[in-house]
This record gives sequence, structure tokens and C-alpha cells, in this order.
Amino acid sequence: MKNLFSILFISAYFASCSGEDDNKIQSADEVLNSNKITGSKIYHNPVSADKPISTEEAAIMSFEEVTHDFGKVTEGDLAQHVYKFKNTGKAPLVITNASGSCGCTVPSWPKEPIAPGAGGEIKVSYNSTGKSGREEKEITVLANTIPNKTTLRISALVIDKP
Repeated sequence: MKNLFSILFISAYFASCSGEDDNKIQSADEVLNSNKITGSKIYHNPVSADKPISTEEAAIMSFEEVTHDFGKVTEGDLAQHVYKFKNTGKAPLVITNASGSCGCTVPSWPKEPIAPGAGGEIKVSYNSTGKSGREEKEITVLANTIPNKTTLRISALVIDKP
């Protein structure tokens, strides 16, 4: 009985491995050239898809400022600030994401590529509801720059409602 089980197990194993290309090990080039990853944003990045990019050829996001202090904010108020930037690099600038360090800090950013020499804005809304005292928050911006992460900061002194 054990021999029959062994023979059935080995037969099933080899039968499952006999698929034409199902278990073929592919090189990195074969995977990149296959259609399995063509939906990836990294694959479609016109700056880095074909070759590594040098810092001299990359997009550069140059901000007028990277910190902003709202000063005194009454608890419950919505404070907003606009961070202005310019693409001072040689490649189109693509911002892939921007996120606040908590749900009270919400950024909005341009979704279209920004040409070299052109500018843009990242608008940040800070909701002080339920907050008190000194608040400091970060906004992380991801883009096709080197390095790919830029951190913006906001701060406020949240005071109680009168």
C-alpha cells in the first residue's frame, strides 16, 4: 500500500511539473519583456524604464519653502497652505503620491507631468478638530526625482475655542 501511494505521489508530482512553460525560470530580461508587468507604473516611467538615470538628467523639484507655520489656530478650524515648486531638472516631473503623517493633514498635487522649467503647487489642508497645543505634521511627496522622497512640514499652535 505504501508503495502504491509513493508511485501515485511521484506520478502526480512529475505530471504537474510537465507543463510547457508554467514552471520555467525566467531571467529578469524575460520578465521585463513579457506582458506580465506592462500595467506597472514603474515599467511605464519614461525616464527610468529604458536605462538608469543620472542625477544630471533627472527631474528636480525645487520648492520656494518646505516648512510652514500656521501660527495660532483655533481648535476646529481648517487651515490651508500652498507649497509652490518648479521643475528645475531636465526630465518631466511626475508626482506619484503625496500623503500626510495623519488623517488631519491632506495634500492635493498635480496629476499631470510637469515639464522642465514649469511650476506647480501642492495644496495642504490641516484640520485642527480634536487637536490642542503644538502640532507638527509632515507631508511626504513621492516623485521621479533623486532621491524620490521630499518631506514638507507644517506646524500650528492649536488653541481652545473661546
